[in-house]
Amino acid sequence: MALADPQSIKINGTTTSLPRTSTGRQESVYTSADGTIKLTLSTAESRRKRQVVRVDVNKIAASVLNPSQNEEQSMSCYLVFDRPKVGYSNTEAKQVYDGFIEALQASSSVMVTKLLGSES
Repeated sequence: MALADPQSIKINGTTTSLPRTSTGRQESVYTSADGTIKLTLSTAESRRKRQVVRVDVNKIAASVLNPSQNEEQSMSCYLVFDRPKVGYSNTEAKQVYDGFIEALQASSSVMVTKLLGSES
């Protein structure tokens, strides 16, 4: 079952609408009108259940090799739930997620800031 259409995301204070652009059996894709932001939610099952929510963002920026020229740059940020098919309920997985997000957001997201600064 797909999420509501459209979804939205707030990046750097700007909220962007993401209408659904694709649905599959266990995947939905939501893309901004200009194509620069894509939200993907998917589930894959084999011996384990793997659920992913992923944001891909593209922008035009100066070329590293030739700063007088612009080129497309991209980045991704995603969260993966990787669990056995049995043994962890949705409620338990959500509890782990809640603790994970709380740790990431603690003290104004200092852990993420340090990680992005290559600290571990």
